[in-house]
Amino acid sequence: MKRLIECVPNFSEGRDASKVDALVAAMSGVPGVFVLDREMDADHNRCVITLAGEPDAVAEAALLGVGSST
Repeated sequence: MKRLIECVPNFSEGRDASKVDALVAAMSGVPGVFVLDREMDADHNRCVITLAGEPDAVAEAALLGVGSST
């Protein structure tokens, strides 16, 4: 049986949809990763992206998201 995990990173960007789209694109491009949800909060300038998949793939996607958020 495959192991699946969920990861819910928060990013300090909730006002610029193009930046959030870039984060989602970077993370969803990893094979075996599924973006389940994304939420933007302009008042708190935060976005939350929910990922799921196999542990190694999700870890890679999360790191890609962090790298693309700078």
